[in-house]
Amino acid sequence: MEQWVSAGRHVVATSRGGHTPLDDIAATDPGSVEVEHVDVTDVDQIAALRRRLDGRSFGLLFVNAGVTDEADATVPEISTDEFVRLMVTNALSPLRVIDALEDLVVPGGMIGVMSSGQGSVANNTRGGHEVYRGSKAALNTFVRSYVARRGEDRGPVVLMAPGWVRTGLGGPGARLTIEDSVPGVVATLDSLVDRPGLHYVDYQGRTVPW
Repeated sequence: MEQWVSAGRHVVATSRGGHTPLDDIAATDPGSVEVEHVDVTDVDQIAALRRRLDGRSFGLLFVNAGVTDEADATVPEISTDEFVRLMVTNALSPLRVIDALEDLVVPGGMIGVMSSGQGSVANNTRGGHEVYRGSKAALNTFVRSYVARRGEDRGPVVLMAPGWVRTGLGGPGARLTIEDSVPGVVATLDSLVDRPGLHYVDYQGRTVPW
C-alpha cells in the first residue's frame, strides 16, 4: 500500500477489524489512505462494504485473503472445520469480494488476487501444506472461470504469487522479507495494466505454471 501512496495514488485499504498499522498510516496521511474494516468471510460485511463504497471508482481492485494450516497436515488428517476454514477464506471469499465490487472498477481497470506459488499444480513436486495448496489451486481455478465468463477484453486479471515472505502466514523462516517482495508485487501489477486477460505471475513478473 505504501508503495502506491508514495506514487501519489489514493488507496482504500481493508482489515478484518481492530487497530492495525493500516490505521496508523491513514492517520498520518488521511488524504491518501482510507481504511475500511471487513471480514471477507462474512457475506453481510462484504455487502455493507459495497454499500459504503457506492459511487466510488477504482483503477485497481486487489483482494488479499489467506490463512494456512500445519505444514505436515495431510488432507485425510485435517478436520472438516479446518478444511472449510481454509477453503472459505482462501478460495470462496475472494470471489465473493470480486463479485460484489467489480462494478466499481473503471473500464479496462485491473482486478488482482493474492494467490501463491503453492497454488501451482505443475510445481507441486514436494507436497506439504496440502490443504493450503489445494485452496490456492481452487482459487486459481475459480478466477480462471471468472475470466472465462467475464471476457478477457475487460481489463487484466492478475493472480499474484508474492514469494515465501516473512509474515504471520509465511512464518519466520521464510526466504523473503516484506521489503523484498512488495516492491516487486507493485511493479509487476503496474507492468500489466495495459495487458488484458488472465495472468498468473510472481513478484518478479515471471509466469507461474498452472
